[in-house]
Amino acid sequence: MQRDELVNYLDTYLRMGEIADYGPQGLQVEGRVDIHKIVALVDSHQPCVEAALERGADLMLVHHGLFWGHEKRIAGSFGKLVRTFIQNDLNLYAAHLALDAHPEVGNNAELARLLGLGVTEWWGSAKGTPIAALAESPEAISMDELCARYETAVGSIKLALAHGPATIRRVGILSGFGATNIQQAADLGCDAFVTGETSHAQYYEALNAGINVIYGGHYGTETVGVQALGKHLAQKFGLAFEFVDLPTGV
Repeated sequence: MQRDELVNYLDTYLRMGEIADYGPQGLQVEGRVDIHKIVALVDSHQPCVEAALERGADLMLVHHGLFWGHEKRIAGSFGKLVRTFIQNDLNLYAAHLALDAHPEVGNNAELARLLGLGVTEWWGSAKGTPIAALAESPEAISMDELCARYETAVGSIKLALAHGPATIRRVGILSGFGATNIQQAADLGCDAFVTGETSHAQYYEALNAGINVIYGGHYGTETVGVQALGKHLAQKFGLAFEFVDLPTGV
């Protein structure tokens, strides 16, 4: 498949031109023209690009790209990273908020699906785009059941806080760092909130708000979107696809 055809499809499918972000998204490094294999990872740092090259990637698909809205010198470790892409003619495509917000393959839509929940609306604006999912369970479930579903379908939980109702129907979902949205989730009537990472400052916020919270890790909650997007592309265009799991522990 031609690179430009794939990039144009991704830009349209993810609404790249409509969604503001913290830095330029989409095709961040232009490499070879012919695309046969996509390798997806959450991040784009040196061990990640080396893992993609080991697996024969023509295009590396990531959630966290290279550029975040401020100038950086092409020197030191960042210079080495950029040179690795260029010297190996490897394409890099990054989808950050656009992937968080996507209603089909986005991190939050996919987390809802994996947890057996149906998305009813979107909230939690980032750069003007609602990226968090408000989801409902068809039947009342316990916090233990929600945690079990998460660990079965997604991975290990970093921290679970049973500060809310014994039965859960409405769940707020915001991948990555969503701890500052705890009160907003409670105000929306959520019985539970699923997000990535937190800090000490948010512990009592959940307790005071009376809401259950699952922290799945920043990395863990953002593994699902690139996997869903990569599988979508593989099926639609007949491309080879592989996801590489390089957890950061955070």
